[in-house]
Amino acid sequence: MFILSPDTVRNTDALRIRWLPRRYLGRTTLWPRRGGWGLLARVIFETEVLRYGLVLAPFVVAALVWPDYAIVIAQAPVLMLVAIHLFEAKFMRVPREKRAGLVSGDDADAGLDLLRQRARQILGHIAAGRGLVSGRLHLVIEQSELMRVPPLSLVSVQSDDGPDLLALNARERAMIAESLFAAPLTERQLQKIGLARKIEVHDLTFDPATVSAHARMAALMAARSAQQG
Repeated sequence: MFILSPDTVRNTDALRIRWLPRRYLGRTTLWPRRGGWGLLARVIFETEVLRYGLVLAPFVVAALVWPDYAIVIAQAPVLMLVAIHLFEAKFMRVPREKRAGLVSGDDADAGLDLLRQRARQILGHIAAGRGLVSGRLHLVIEQSELMRVPPLSLVSVQSDDGPDLLALNARERAMIAESLFAAPLTERQLQKIGLARKIEVHDLTFDPATVSAHARMAALMAARSAQQG
């Protein structure tokens, strides 16, 4: 999971928002500032040109091994396009005609209900901790369609006030990391649900005005305790 915030993204200019929900996957490459080499490698692998290069590498090797056939190999663009299509559409992704069978209808409904519940809890804690009373919040989740590699989920909290992408602090990011994809709703499970239901982006909204006084007081006490600790 790649939680988007100025503290976690190197090219912060790309985070600017003009509309909601702001989508990033497939539109711009966000380079992680945190998360280690695993996350960086996964972000890099999302680049189509790199994957195309991997598919075409055997053709290059074949031209080097059999130089007499190099011209013939180089003049086989149809075969190269077929190879790219099979790799991208059939190997890396689930074919569209098979996506509906990734999860049962009941499991998909249960997963989406659980996602909405977790989103309300996360956004409610953020709103209470910040003392927000207006400006609807959006928990936006984008997921790559690639199934043969670890899931890539871009998670951000966006606000109608601006609009803007919230600069999440360490405590808020930790809460999202610990609770959003806890079992049974893992990143992979949500990815399957999204593919089966043709959901390109999960946009879960919350009105800060609905936060109770009790929740706001609890958030205030928790913030004070964290500062003292």
